Amino acid sequence: MASGSTETDIARDPAAVWAIVREFGGLDTWMPGIDACEIEGDDRVLSTMGISVRKRLVARDDDKRVITYSIVESPMNLEHHEATIRVDDGDGGSHVTYDVSVVPDQLLDMLVQTYGQALDALKAKAEAS
Repeated sequence: MASGSTETDIARDPAAVWAIVREFGGLDTWMPGIDACEIEGDDRVLSTMGISVRKRLVARDDDKRVITYSIVESPMNLEHHEATIRVDDGDGGSHVTYDVSVVPDQLLDMLVQTYGQALDALKAKAEAS
């Protein structure tokens, strides 16, 4: 199993950033490349680049500002995927960390890059609000 992380600082109060991140069904409002995001129970089904990806909410803790999910259906032949986004107090705003663990290992670099781009988009959305 391979694990990686990406992070960013956002010049917004952690509560404001968490309000964006905690909405499991709102990913299409800030993550690049997401055409649609629909909630089905504890799952969100994403449409992106002509494919469908099903992600399951594993845990959400509003007090700690942490959300964890797993990809349970995708065309990527994943054996395991779990990602966690954490919004912490930062110097003058928020510090956001996006951690991922995945099997097969060779998908790690692509996922870390994708989640880094997602954090760039989250920063742009949060700081524009």
